Amino acid sequence: MFIIPVFPTVDITPKIIVGLGNPGKTYENTRHNAGFMVADRLAAHWGCVFKADKQRKCELAAGPGVLLVKPDTFMNESGLCVGPMMRFFKLDPRSVFVIHDEVDFPLGVIKLREKGSAGGHNGLKSLIAHMGTQEFPRLRFGIGLPRGKGEMTGHVLGKFRPEERELLDVMVAKAADAVLYTMQHGLTKAGNIFNAVQDV
Repeated sequence: MFIIPVFPTVDITPKIIVGLGNPGKTYENTRHNAGFMVADRLAAHWGCVFKADKQRKCELAAGPGVLLVKPDTFMNESGLCVGPMMRFFKLDPRSVFVIHDEVDFPLGVIKLREKGSAGGHNGLKSLIAHMGTQEFPRLRFGIGLPRGKGEMTGHVLGKFRPEERELLDVMVAKAADAVLYTMQHGLTKAGNIFNAVQDV
């Protein structure tokens, strides 16, 4: 059982950027894979390529002073990759930056957050369990709520509708910009800019 530490508020440069999603072609471009999409965008920006790391249960790409990570463990076991990697590199959990989908926000909204609970997100639940803390920064990428009741699983595992594709591309680029800005200026300044009221 992990002891959950309490840290003072402070900006720490990300050393690992984790995009959450499900591996495999079946889940490509689904709502739950928004984190993968942003990670792919960052890799393209830096000109680096993801390569499988079976030992660490993920795909890795080396950016400038940072590792991009896409867990290969499926969403609800993401912590099996990230927790051991954090401890192997002896990283402060606040230097592990996580990008994940957020059903409570509509497509067109992203929010940076210093820390917080899982809020029902299975990927975050696994990360918190295996990292031993919920004090790690994250970017929440809005994917919207399902149109009908009782359709959450089908919604998050479903693909974006054709009429959403243009806005999706814009928001993936904006989310990548938010991560880059955070790396250069810290989470506080980035939040002041990217957490402002957004048009949807």
